Amino acid sequence: MLFFSFFKTLTNHTITVELKNDISIRGTLKSVDQYLNIKLDDITVLDELRYPHLSSVKNIFIRGSVVRYVHLPAAEVDRGLLEDASRREAANQAGKAK
Repeated sequence: MLFFSFFKTLTNHTITVELKNDISIRGTLKSVDQYLNIKLDDITVLDELRYPHLSSVKNIFIRGSVVRYVHLPAAEVDRGLLEDASRREAANQAGKAK
């Protein structure tokens, strides 16, 4: 749930999603769900010459299982908040394991 909560804070920001089939798509994050399915608006394909059939697509829904990486704008990431949330989640998991 940590990543889901984190990505929810990045809605309406521009991100780049690299898929497992090597397509990289940049767009505005409109929504994300608990399975990390991603909806992007105003997309552009980074290697448009290689994938010309995607040039007319403006909005896309990406299934979370096909995502390799999500590149985030460094200025938009609150590292302190993310580190604190990671520590809290690790502590909760350790507490449940006992």
